[in-house]
Amino acid sequence: MGKTAKSPLSPQNPSPLSQKLKFCGSLCIVLFSFGFLWSCAGIPSATPENLSEHAGPSLPEEMEAETVPPADKSPMRPELTDTQSILERMGELLEEGDYQGALALFERIKSPDAESAGIKLLKVSVLLSAGDGRGGRALTEEVISDDPQNTEALYILSKIEFAADKGKEQQALLEKILKIEPNNTDVLVDLGNISVRARSWKNAAGYFDKALQIQPENGGALLGRASVYRFNHDRKNAERLLNRAVELYPDWAEARHERARLLREWDNPRGALEDLDKAKALEPGSYFIAADRGNALNDLGRKREALEEYQRAIDINPDIFVAYVYSSGIKFDLGDIDGAERDFSRLVTLRPDYYFAYEGLGMVKMRKRLWAEARDAFRECYKYAPKEWYYALLAAMNWMRAGKPGDPRQFLAQALRGLRRESPEWYLLRLYHDLSGDNDIAIRIDKEKNLDTKARMLFYLAHYYDIRGNKNLAGIYFLRVKELDRKAIPEWKLNEWAIEERNLDAG
Repeated sequence: MGKTAKSPLSPQNPSPLSQKLKFCGSLCIVLFSFGFLWSCAGIPSATPENLSEHAGPSLPEEMEAETVPPADKSPMRPELTDTQSILERMGELLEEGDYQGALALFERIKSPDAESAGIKLLKVSVLLSAGDGRGGRALTEEVISDDPQNTEALYILSKIEFAADKGKEQQALLEKILKIEPNNTDVLVDLGNISVRARSWKNAAGYFDKALQIQPENGGALLGRASVYRFNHDRKNAERLLNRAVELYPDWAEARHERARLLREWDNPRGALEDLDKAKALEPGSYFIAADRGNALNDLGRKREALEEYQRAIDINPDIFVAYVYSSGIKFDLGDIDGAERDFSRLVTLRPDYYFAYEGLGMVKMRKRLWAEARDAFRECYKYAPKEWYYALLAAMNWMRAGKPGDPRQFLAQALRGLRRESPEWYLLRLYHDLSGDNDIAIRIDKEKNLDTKARMLFYLAHYYDIRGNKNLAGIYFLRVKELDRKAIPEWKLNEWAIEERNLDAG
């Protein structure tokens, strides 16, 4: 077995179990637990030089020459009588994804090895990989009960708490470990990351700086400290640390991914794409690498390629909302109304509070002339963003088209209470509420200086006339909206559709 890649997380004297738990991947937890267990069983512990984060556990050199008999691979082979051979076979089963087979092998391990903390913690890792979080937690707590100072077990439990969204419990366990092992870089990095999530930049910097003092090549600390510099707009130092991480660990996808995010923020999408191309090759199953690569392509105007990458992210995990945000927008811009509708619908299911998705959904429903569904979408927009008065108007407009002109009267009466009297929006909502006052609105439009507001007033007046049956006057106002060329407002696209549907001539 050849020499494997250096681990980026603890380049100096790492604890293999703690190293892999950093990644929070259950299978990876198992593999790194192996390195820890061999140490407990009297086999040399793994180091960055003989342990790969991507492959199975590397065997010490004296074991590399041994060959595994190509006989029956059943976990109950008769030759598995000692702990070392059982562990070797367990490694094979784990690489094959046979967690139940690996779990069965624990019954073959004899005392005193079976009662050792190392064996129990390895079993915890296999249980977690097999999806038995409850069993993994119980066995970890058993180890801690026997030895409250067992930092490996405490660290595993901190990761279990993290996976269960129990941040306070995770932090308490990490702080307990730090009292026992003040120079535990894994713990320092995790506490730094907790501080980043809490936007406590000073505390985060302190944890990462201490970790780097102990291990200057610690990849997690390099990325973490770079993130603090990044959020403090210190590009020079953030880039310096990220460059160092990429230099030290060229095959570490996360380092390239983080540098790509920095480059994109600083208007270098081409540089970001170069890093993301390499990160994708290293970790093709990463959702966020796929999504960010889509962002870089989108920045470069390569929308169809970006759309393919967003779809790849969705295929990796259809339950994360991020990629839908961008894919829905691109499909909308490209005129794929059905595709945009599907993505907007998925978005509002995953993130109901993301009201921009309701806005997009309402617009595509209008395009399909599904007035009641458009009304409901814009009412959701207004519920989440009541200060955006135009959502109330869009809801009312579609309400009228779905039924009778007076149907949204009560809704509009309530919306009017939240507006400044005599403001342009107040007059517009009152127009739809009273079904009169259009001449007054027309006069005010001529006096309005803000072009966005003016375009909106023209748009809603045009729809008012259209709903009331005055198609000719509606057409005039639709064309006046177009003349103002206010593409940043959502009403612009709706106005384009109105002109197209009515075959209006702008010329």
